Amino acid sequence: MVSPLVGIAVLYLFCSINGQQGQDLDALINSVFSKPISEAAKPVTSSPGINLQPVESHGGEASTGIPGIGECTCVPYYLCNNGTSNTNGEGIIDIRINDGPCGNQYIDVCCDKKNTVEEPITPTPNTNTVGCGHRNSRGAGVRITGAMDGEAEFGEFPWMVAILREESVEGNPLKLNVYQCGGSLIHPQVVLTAAHCVAGKNKVFKVRAGEWDTQHEKELYPFQDREVKSIVVHPQFYAGALYNNVALLFLASPVSAAEHISTVCLPSQNQAVPSASGFATGWGKDQFGKKGKYQVILKKIELPVVANNICQDKLRTTRLGRFFELHNSFMCAGGEPGKDTCKGDGGSPLVLPTGTEEDKFYQAGIVAWGIGCGENGTPGVYVNVAKFRSWIDEQMARQNLDTSTYKY
Repeated sequence: MVSPLVGIAVLYLFCSINGQQGQDLDALINSVFSKPISEAAKPVTSSPGINLQPVESHGGEASTGIPGIGECTCVPYYLCNNGTSNTNGEGIIDIRINDGPCGNQYIDVCCDKKNTVEEPITPTPNTNTVGCGHRNSRGAGVRITGAMDGEAEFGEFPWMVAILREESVEGNPLKLNVYQCGGSLIHPQVVLTAAHCVAGKNKVFKVRAGEWDTQHEKELYPFQDREVKSIVVHPQFYAGALYNNVALLFLASPVSAAEHISTVCLPSQNQAVPSASGFATGWGKDQFGKKGKYQVILKKIELPVVANNICQDKLRTTRLGRFFELHNSFMCAGGEPGKDTCKGDGGSPLVLPTGTEEDKFYQAGIVAWGIGCGENGTPGVYVNVAKFRSWIDEQMARQNLDTSTYKY
């Protein structure tokens, strides 16, 4: 995902029409969601000096240089009652801080000892988020400042999940969690994603809900991992051209609802896609090609919907050629320079406002494929979720699962 100000990415977009997933995923994305397990798994860097393993707080005391305070203790912001956290627990952190008494640990603050607390200062729960599709536009429990690269607020899109696959490390009994694709939570026990992410993969998958910064594990609200029990791919999925590119992941146990974890709404069957703008989210590359880097903090990009007839005309000007026909299982969005989903964004949601409530969204699309990333006049192609609502309902019924979790 790329943006005029920075690259914004949403998870694992195919950048070729032939459906090949690409074998050049650089080692960065494979380590982003993994925990250090031993010397057998060395940290991978996206550029010299950048450690991609989850960062731990050094804690301890530090000199503030602030008259009257002197020595302080580095603690997570939610364990300090010194004004960094408001009285209702809503913290304000600056993700651009890279130096100071607590080093580059922006989650940590240098807290006067008398202001430290043992139990987290938790924010007042938002009571206006009953049902699906509620975006936390001001964040969940913390608001960030210094977000110049299109970073999403913590918990802003609570339906966003990362799909991970287990990989063995030679000589080590533990498993690495390697990022595979993005997805969206439509039920506490069901994730919606693109079929190309999981079809034909002889892998053990798990889903991570509530993730935000892949290099920190100290956010106020922790992420939740769940094993994938079964995968259902649409029976008419065609891998060659990615038609009917939709799949459901059924989890072994449900995730627990939290301030930063909830479901997205779904459109009704064949609901028309409006001429509107929405958001795509994810950790994918910030630009196409080898120079593109996967994102550490969840990014968001605002994209306009492009009508299918216009999208088809624009795609015919690319290497697809003048005879290309856009399949009716797709929709399009984007086409503005520097604004697009990109490699690593596949399976991630594109959401549009419902129009019924402020900050309430439904999932109109699933990142599928595109020609390059963020090229002027070339929209990205998404699965049209409204074409598959009846199929989704049928699969839910077969599992005896409630469909009200995504109705609005």
